[in-house]
Amino acid sequence: MPQRPFYQPGASSVEGLPLLLQTFHNHPLVMLKPHWHAQVEVNFIICGTVHYRMNDHEISLSAGEMCLFWGGLPHQMVDASDDAVFAGAHLPLVHFFRLHLPADVRNRLMTGATLVTNATDRSDNDNFERWNRYVRSGNPARAEHAVNELLLRLERVRFEPYRLAPENPIEQEAGSPFDQQSLRNVGRMCDFIAENFLYDIDCVDIAAAADIHPKYAMSIFKKSTGMTLNEYVNLLRLSYAQALLMHQDANVLRVAMDSGFGSLSAFNKSFRKLAGMSPSDFRRGAGAR
Repeated sequence: MPQRPFYQPGASSVEGLPLLLQTFHNHPLVMLKPHWHAQVEVNFIICGTVHYRMNDHEISLSAGEMCLFWGGLPHQMVDASDDAVFAGAHLPLVHFFRLHLPADVRNRLMTGATLVTNATDRSDNDNFERWNRYVRSGNPARAEHAVNELLLRLERVRFEPYRLAPENPIEQEAGSPFDQQSLRNVGRMCDFIAENFLYDIDCVDIAAAADIHPKYAMSIFKKSTGMTLNEYVNLLRLSYAQALLMHQDANVLRVAMDSGFGSLSAFNKSFRKLAGMSPSDFRRGAGAR
């Protein structure tokens, strides 16, 4: 019997390209260890079953169910049936903030909850296949059309039954709904960070990109994402570093420098805080196939 393939992060995949919207329509690959990335992920199960281990909960989905979650926390697909097929997308935050979702849902998603709905139909099978084809067509107009349709489809969730897992949210500071200008400012900051996270940037640089005061920038970003600007910059760097560490000849010090960290100690501290292990242990585990 041939060995079952596993998912392996790579520098050309979702972990290393936080600004790029990516779609997929294929057989899911089980992950040997958790991974993370700086996009919101939507998965629609076309057939079969899959099982996820999220940051603080687990969920199983079967054909006809769809989920939405923030990929910035470690998560792992630990099982998938032999007949499983799924489709979906990795949405950069700038697209996520275009969604008109209830404020409490957006806040829950950004702090680790998973939205699950079975209010789907046959049209979703066809649409996800077409959106994937359009995004990969190389035609910008088709890709933009696919993104707009996908976002509208996700917004429809608020009119139909859905659930959030875990059911009991962690107590968090209540945030007031933002106006569209605030969301646009957050989107502009996300764009700037995604394009410059490998360089030495700070909150002043990020705020200037949105033409707002640094203190205001830090405030609306924290309320919107649950993260500080510095935490988000580090997340993108760690996502990129994760992909680089998958290479057999990866050198931890070089990965730290290439990922935008100013020192090996800062890299080790940030990596261990997110992944629960050192970069060296992660690299060794990646080579144990």
